[in-house]
Amino acid sequence: FRGGNSMITNYALMFQIAGIGVIAAIIHAVLKKAGQEEFATWTIITAFIIVFFQVITKAGDLFNKVRDVFLFH
Repeated sequence: FRGGNSMITNYALMFQIAGIGVIAAIIHAVLKKAGQEEFATWTIITAFIIVFFQVITKAGDLFNKVRDVFLFH
């Protein structure tokens, strides 16, 4: 079965990104209620950067696989 493990990895990445979003939203809400709006904003920005780098890494892997398929390496 070709590529069976990549499907599991894709679901794991989706759940990881969703988990980061949920945790960031909870922390944001708690900090905002506590009056720490600046820290709440930084929490969301940090979560966005973490997810952005995860997606960029996976996109890079995808482009490498496409290049390998079309260049027959």
